[in-house]
Amino acid sequence: MLEALEFVSQETDRSSPMRRLLFLLRDQLDRHAAMLDDADPSRDAVAMTEVDVNRGPFPEHKQRLALNWAAMRHFRDDLRAQGWRVHYETADAPERSDDAAAFLRRQIAEHQPDRVCVTEPGRYSLLQAIEDVCENANVPLEVHADRHFLVTHDTFDAWAADRKELTLEYFYREQRRAYDVLVTDDGDPVGGAWNFDDDNRESFGRDGPGMIPEGPSIDRDDTTRSVLDLVRTECADAPGDLDHFRWPVTPAQAEAALDDFIEHRLPHFGTYQDAMWTGRPFLYHSRLSAALNLKLLDPRLALERAEAAYHDGHAPINAVEGFVRQILGWREFVRGVYWHYAPEYVGTNALDATHDLPEFYWTGDTDMLCLRESVGQAVAHGYTHHIPRLMVIGLFGLLYGVDPEQMNAWHEAMYVDAWEWVSAPNMIGMALYADGGIVGTKPYTASGKYVNRMSNYCSHCRYDPDAATGENACPFTSLYWDFLNRHQDTFADNPRMNFQLANVRRKSEEELDAIAERVEEVRTRTKKGTL
Repeated sequence: MLEALEFVSQETDRSSPMRRLLFLLRDQLDRHAAMLDDADPSRDAVAMTEVDVNRGPFPEHKQRLALNWAAMRHFRDDLRAQGWRVHYETADAPERSDDAAAFLRRQIAEHQPDRVCVTEPGRYSLLQAIEDVCENANVPLEVHADRHFLVTHDTFDAWAADRKELTLEYFYREQRRAYDVLVTDDGDPVGGAWNFDDDNRESFGRDGPGMIPEGPSIDRDDTTRSVLDLVRTECADAPGDLDHFRWPVTPAQAEAALDDFIEHRLPHFGTYQDAMWTGRPFLYHSRLSAALNLKLLDPRLALERAEAAYHDGHAPINAVEGFVRQILGWREFVRGVYWHYAPEYVGTNALDATHDLPEFYWTGDTDMLCLRESVGQAVAHGYTHHIPRLMVIGLFGLLYGVDPEQMNAWHEAMYVDAWEWVSAPNMIGMALYADGGIVGTKPYTASGKYVNRMSNYCSHCRYDPDAATGENACPFTSLYWDFLNRHQDTFADNPRMNFQLANVRRKSEEELDAIAERVEEVRTRTKKGTL
């Protein structure tokens, strides 16, 4: 804080009035943001705050806080080295603002800018709050498009217009052609297919994954170390821990992490991208989503490096296509969905799920090994890859009937890469089917048998994935059949659910009653913390 106060005292010598106040948010650390294009350090100033308490109802993970603040402070220092005035509010400032909007209000009152500029936030309600602040202060607001993303809102809306279903696969193919990624001169897919999902669902087998390069070690400079110390002392009650903090906090570190992934893990990423294994949270995954979503890493660079790895013979097409689909397909698609349906999307609850989030989502304290491992990874790292999120953590929330807003708020709080634009479509839509089928054409339902097939969790668990009733029945399996039975009418007209619904209809009333009784026991034990 002393550093910030000393810098402000130096700034007071500048007598020129402020033309524009550039308000930079926590997840907008893009050195090439549009609002910087014609900005003038001699006449404009930057405002940044580490405070964002109105982001959600739950406290944020320690590693999420540390990553955000360390990345922000490095960005601040880069700007100052370029001659910028940066009005920066730290999380431990004695008179810190209540939230980001309150900070902006104070900045406007203090500096009287001619106008305020902001890159479009990744949260609709925050954009509204900023608009309200500027309107009440009678200061013009310029909202710049976030050109870090490849697909504009207008492009997505035009694609979505008049479609009965927003299918990722069709969107993804158009983007491949539009950006000339893994396509031939004739516009056909390299490798003869658009999608290699069938090659990307392998499990490790009983011998496990073996040795996998763990990724680059990220140097902790004085700035990062001071932030880690701050989080330890000021945020001791926040969830998670800092023991394994290794996230990139600068563009250079993010690019090094990309290069390390391309070199060491991309060749096998596709084949094993859906696999899970005890004590191995990262496996062949890139762990670049946090850097991408903070705008430390340009997605175009990631696509370029991955495609080059294929053409150089370093990585096979199924691996490269799977990685490209995550960035150019899924990431752009969910952002488009979020803004296309904002602001109503975050409040959707198509299945009327109302149960409170189980306490073990914060601790991993449960006998279900798959959840203990998956939540434990989130606690230790602020991260799990997409299959534990969707098919373990998300799946339990779907089958149990967790309130979607609670589930999404938990996800945003616990994961270093979660922001509302990406979290809501993934958790509310993909995982919980609370959007009624906007993101996915069917709910991703499965019993414990899926977890058993894709991991070694069940072989070390007290619960039996094959059993739906009885003391040792897997809660996933019991909840799965109960879920299908309760929602038969809901999914009766969905052809993609025909097979699963036919299976539940084959069960006798006695079987279904016994399953329902087991589910009530699961719910009771969940609430008592003894599941």
